[in-house]
Amino acid sequence: MLDQLVQLAALLFLVASGAYVAMLVVGRARAAGIMQRSAEVETALLRANVDLVMDKRRFEAKRSELVWNGFRKFEIVRKQQEGGGICSFYLQPHDKKPLPPFLPGQYLTFQLHIPGQRKPAIRCYSLSDSPNHPDYYRVSIKKVLPPRDKPDVPPGLSSSFFHDQLDEGDILDVKAPGGHFFLDLTKPSPVVLIGGGVGLTPVLSMLNAICESGSKRETWFLYGCRHGDDLVMRAHFDRIRREHDNVRIFIFYSDAREGIDEAGRDYDVGSRISVDWMKANLPSSNYEYYLCGPPPFMESLVSGLEGWGVPEKDINFEAFGPATVKRTPAAQASAESAGASKFQVTFAKSGKTVAWSPEIGSLLDFAEENGVAIEFGCRAGNCGTCLTAIKVGDVTYVNPPGSPPEAGSCLACVSVPKSNLTLDA
Repeated sequence: MLDQLVQLAALLFLVASGAYVAMLVVGRARAAGIMQRSAEVETALLRANVDLVMDKRRFEAKRSELVWNGFRKFEIVRKQQEGGGICSFYLQPHDKKPLPPFLPGQYLTFQLHIPGQRKPAIRCYSLSDSPNHPDYYRVSIKKVLPPRDKPDVPPGLSSSFFHDQLDEGDILDVKAPGGHFFLDLTKPSPVVLIGGGVGLTPVLSMLNAICESGSKRETWFLYGCRHGDDLVMRAHFDRIRREHDNVRIFIFYSDAREGIDEAGRDYDVGSRISVDWMKANLPSSNYEYYLCGPPPFMESLVSGLEGWGVPEKDINFEAFGPATVKRTPAAQASAESAGASKFQVTFAKSGKTVAWSPEIGSLLDFAEENGVAIEFGCRAGNCGTCLTAIKVGDVTYVNPPGSPPEAGSCLACVSVPKSNLTLDA
C-alpha cells in the first residue's frame, strides 16, 4: 500500500513537472510572439513615419516644381449653384499645365477686372474641395446682399461680379494657393472643424481631405447657419455620415423656421454653435480646433475655447473680412492706451496728417475714413495686398498676421500705430 502511494506521488510529481515545463514553454512562446508582434508594430510605425516624412518632401518638391509667381490665367470650366446663395466655380489653368498641390484650408487670390471700376479688385476666396483633385481648383462664393436693415447699400462688389457676370469659359487672373490656415493631413490627432455661414469653405476642404485620404482620425464637423434656406451641400454631408464612421457631423440652425425646418430631419441643434455645446457633447477638450466664420462668431468661440483651457497652439482660425478676432487683449490694450489717441498719422503721398482715432479700427479703416486709398484684398492680414511702407514710426498688430512683413513695412488691415506714424500712402 505504501509502495502504491509512493508511486502515485511520483506520478503526480512527474505530471505536475511536465505541466510546469509546458507552461514555461508556452509562456516563452507567447512572450516571444508578443515581442515579435511588438517589433512588427514598431517597424510598421517607423515605416509609416518615414512614409509621412517622404510624403511631405514629395509634396513640397511637387509644389515647388509647379507653383507660379504673380497671376496666372484660369478658365471657369464649371459653375454650380449650391443653394444658400453660394455658387461653386471650378477652375482649370488656361495653359493646360499641371497644378501645384495645396493644403486643405488654403485660399486663392484673384485679380478681378470689374466693369466700371477704376482699378482691378483683389479678393481672396478659400479653396472649398479636397486637394485630391489635381485637375481643378474649386472656390465656393456667397453673394453678399445688402443688409436687411439697409436695403439701399449696394451688394458685394466682387461676389456679385462672380455670380452675375462670370460664366463658364470666362478667364480669371489667379495667384497660387497660399495661407497659413490649413490642416496637416500627416497628423493623427483628433480634430473639431467649425464653419459658420460661408466660413464653411476652408473647413469643408479639410473635411473632404480627411474623408478622401482614407484617414481614420476622429473628426467632429460643426456647421452653423440661420435656417434651411442657408444650408448648402446637404446631400454631400449625408453621404459622409453614411460612409465614414470616424466623422460626426452636426448642423446647427440659429433661427429655425417654425413649421418648415424640422429638428432631426433638417438640422441637429437648434442654436448657434457654442463652446457650452462642445463642453456638453465632446468627450474632452483635447482636440485641435479649426474655425472660420463671421467676426462675432469667431470672437465668441476663440475666447470660449481659451476659457475652457484649450492651448493656444490647438486653436486655429481664419477670418476674411474685418479681422476682429483677438487671442488676448494685449494688442488692443496697447492700441488703446492712454497716449494712443494723441498719435499723429501722416499719409505722405496724400499730404494728410490726422490725429489717430483708436475706435475706427485698423490703419486701413482709418485711411479709408480719411479718404486715403490703400489697396486691400482679404482685410485679415493674409493676402499681403495692403502692404504699406513705414517712413517714420512703428505699428503693432491687432491680429498677428501669419507671415509678418519685413521691417519697415506693415499690413495696414491688421495694424495700428504705437507711435506717431508716417506711411507711404
